[in-house]
Amino acid sequence: MRIGESIAEAVVREVREETGYEVEVTGLTGTYTNPKHVMAYEDGEVRQQFSIAFTARLLGGEPRTSSESKRVEWFHPEDTHDLPMHPSMRMRLAHALSGGPVYIG
Repeated sequence: MRIGESIAEAVVREVREETGYEVEVTGLTGTYTNPKHVMAYEDGEVRQQFSIAFTARLLGGEPRTSSESKRVEWFHPEDTHDLPMHPSMRMRLAHALSGGPVYIG
């Protein structure tokens, strides 16, 4: 997030910058942490990473890659079952598609 930016504004900006898509945030899927996922930096700083996952509605834009994305595509939920992805990303997607309560873990 940038100073003066809401979390929803940050999501919209990051999606635009990394994918070329314009979206509207529609909800919160969950918060995700893994105590075993620790990042150690050369300057000695150590952090435990976490992520916050949101749902969004596609408004427009044209797909494009960035320094943070190698490939950009928009999929309908029914077309995601056979996509190769890390288990942690699969879990986030399953939570988003389930429409269940916000995940905290």
